[in-house]
Parts: sequence; C-alpha cells; structure tokens
Amino acid sequence: MTKKKSYPLRINPDVLAAMQRWADDEIRSVNAQIEYVLRQALVDSGRVKLVEKVQIEVKDNDPEEH
Repeated sequence: MTKKKSYPLRINPDVLAAMQRWADDEIRSVNAQIEYVLRQALVDSGRVKLVEKVQIEVKDNDPEEH
C-alpha cells in the first residue's frame, strides 16, 4: 500500500462546494474526489500512464440457490 502525503490546499469556496456535490454523487470523500480528478487529468494529459485498472466482476445470483 502506498503511503499518502498530506498537502494543505487553498481552494475557492465555490469550487470546493462543487467538488463536494460531485463527490457525493460518486460516493467518495472530497479528498478522494480531488485525487481522482487530478489523477485523471494527469493521465489525460499524458503526464502519467495508467498502469493498473481495478475491475470488479459482478456475478448474477442464481435464483435456484435461494
């Protein structure tokens, strides 16, 4: 597990409020949402490569098992 580094962030209150709404929609904390957006911007701009994607496999419940 990678250790996280703290960084104080000064942010416009309107931007923070918008990030909070977005984070709520995505069921994330504001901190996790900001990190997600920053990481995606880095990938999109070609500054970092996405080397691992987490995939979740959802299996259908077999109705006969219940």
